[in-house]
Amino acid sequence: MVAFADYSMSVQYPLGLMAEHKHTRNDAGLFDVSQMGQLRLHGKNAATTLETLVPMDVVGLGVGKQRYGLLLNEQGGIMDDLMFVNQGDDIFIVVNGACKAQDMAHIQSHIGHLCGVIPMPERALLALQGPQSANALSEFIPNVSRLVFMTGAHFQWRSCDLFITRSGYTGEDGFEISIDEQHASDFVQALIELQQVKAIGLGARNSLRLETSLCLYGNDIDTLTTPVEAQLQWALQKVRRSGGELEGGYLGAQKVLAQLDAASALQGQRVGLVSQELIPVREHVELQELHGNRIGEITSGLLEPTVDTPIAMGYVTPSQSQLGNTVYAMVRGKAVNMVVSTMPF
Repeated sequence: MVAFADYSMSVQYPLGLMAEHKHTRNDAGLFDVSQMGQLRLHGKNAATTLETLVPMDVVGLGVGKQRYGLLLNEQGGIMDDLMFVNQGDDIFIVVNGACKAQDMAHIQSHIGHLCGVIPMPERALLALQGPQSANALSEFIPNVSRLVFMTGAHFQWRSCDLFITRSGYTGEDGFEISIDEQHASDFVQALIELQQVKAIGLGARNSLRLETSLCLYGNDIDTLTTPVEAQLQWALQKVRRSGGELEGGYLGAQKVLAQLDAASALQGQRVGLVSQELIPVREHVELQELHGNRIGEITSGLLEPTVDTPIAMGYVTPSQSQLGNTVYAMVRGKAVNMVVSTMPF
């Protein structure tokens, strides 16, 4: 157990990190992610006001649809990444646990006078991930398979309201389940009694998301990185870009749009890296070019259970970001060859 965001959280269970990682890739892993912040934006202006804080198309999101979002500051830096769903009457949002207090304060201060900002601390959040997750969850929610990727809907279990989205942060099929905290333990117990479901800790959650090249807030993205530097521009819909019907209008738009329109404005760029030696490379390790000049830093790195190879993500200068380029990670004075690779790994 470790302390994280005022919670005690399991790094691993008796199965062990490597086995938990592989179980999630092959069957169904159950994660307690109740440290995440849940809130609703209520009112007819909820979608338009949220668009002043994120560079995503919120107004055009259909009912029951989910989207990945980025909460930006005035400089275009990423305050947090989040998920949001159009529930029809309101916008349901999930933010990261370590950022939730500042996120909710930021949202309240900027748009709280235009729509209702309703925190949901009474709700737990569970993530069921893996190729067998739909079969497992269908044991209790028979029609949950009607959800497709990045959609959400309300369901009932023993007269308890569940809000379920078909999404996750492992690269596998899966679901995230918002449930009243009073019923969460019973629901968890029912799930882990199924043969294909095992409890999975933070360690495997980290290795699974890294293998899929998904960013960890505080490591791979933070207030000093922009969406374009983090290679998250895929999340910015055309309508919010230069020339789009809803161009700009959000915090940091001037810098983000300038970077989208001129890649030369970038100071650094997130890349995937595969080690050519069996030496794991961790975060904060310096990256150098052939002549020993610093070009960046590792932000996440592990020996990955599925690919059985040390992989990492990090930021390098744009001139060093081409696929196939070799860079050097300085591990305890030794230069470890790493090749810029496609993501996901």
